[in-house]
Amino acid sequence: MNITLNNQSVTTTATTLSALVENTLGQLPDAGVAVAVDGEVVPRSQWDRPLADGQHIDILTAVQGG
Repeated sequence: MNITLNNQSVTTTATTLSALVENTLGQLPDAGVAVAVDGEVVPRSQWDRPLADGQHIDILTAVQGG
């Protein structure tokens, strides 16, 4: 399946949003991650939703700094 992930065209075998997040980050974090699909934020409780070809997905992680 071809999607746009963080503004880059990628091919993925992930079939759900949670699998894509886990594949991208190496593990599914407990907190500090936000996901948007086609410009709309998806609550973590809905990350089990299936992916569709051509979707635009943004995965953002919280960064601590000072």
